[in-house]
Amino acid sequence: MNKIHLYDKILSPVVTEKSTKLSEQNKVIFKVPYKSNKLVLKKNIEKIFKVNVTKINIINKQSRNKLTRGRKVKVKGYKKAIITLKKGQNIDLATGI
Repeated sequence: MNKIHLYDKILSPVVTEKSTKLSEQNKVIFKVPYKSNKLVLKKNIEKIFKVNVTKINIINKQSRNKLTRGRKVKVKGYKKAIITLKKGQNIDLATGI
């Protein structure tokens, strides 16, 4: 597999207060494409970051309508993956992908 295809399965890391708390439990959160699945994600993350993945949870955020300045605006949905790593391993998101 080419490295370009490996990086296509990870859109961006999610860096929030909740995700930084989960990093203490060896968990990392990434936005992923709608068509990705757990098996492909596991293989790609293990190849890119050279870590052992023990578990993957996928959450599907639906699109929704929001009221902004008196107008209805559609907020696009996305899919995110919570990846649990083997104890003692971590992914440094500050260095970039």
